[in-house]
Amino acid sequence: MGGSGSKSKSYWPFSGSGGIDEQAKEGNDQPLARPRSFRSATPFVFTRRSSLYYDEDGDLAHEFYEETVVTKNGRRKAKLKRIHKNLIPQGTIKLDHPSIHVDFPVVLCEG
Repeated sequence: MGGSGSKSKSYWPFSGSGGIDEQAKEGNDQPLARPRSFRSATPFVFTRRSSLYYDEDGDLAHEFYEETVVTKNGRRKAKLKRIHKNLIPQGTIKLDHPSIHVDFPVVLCEG
């Protein structure tokens, strides 16, 4: 009752529909190729978008705060208020050392 697979036909998981034998008959015995989008592209990344912002004074930081003084019941208390307006993103920056793109289909190992 148990099902058994056919031993006459090889199964190759990366092929379209048939096994290796069918591909050899069709003349399509090329090794696996990279996806079309990676054929002309480089695996390296040379720039990235910065997460830093410039404020009105020209200072550069991830986030900016303004100190405000709140008076309750005669007591003064200082609070920090985050600034969201009038911030200019730094934009694209060049990396010191290129890195490998996260979607590049390569396995890295140390040997």
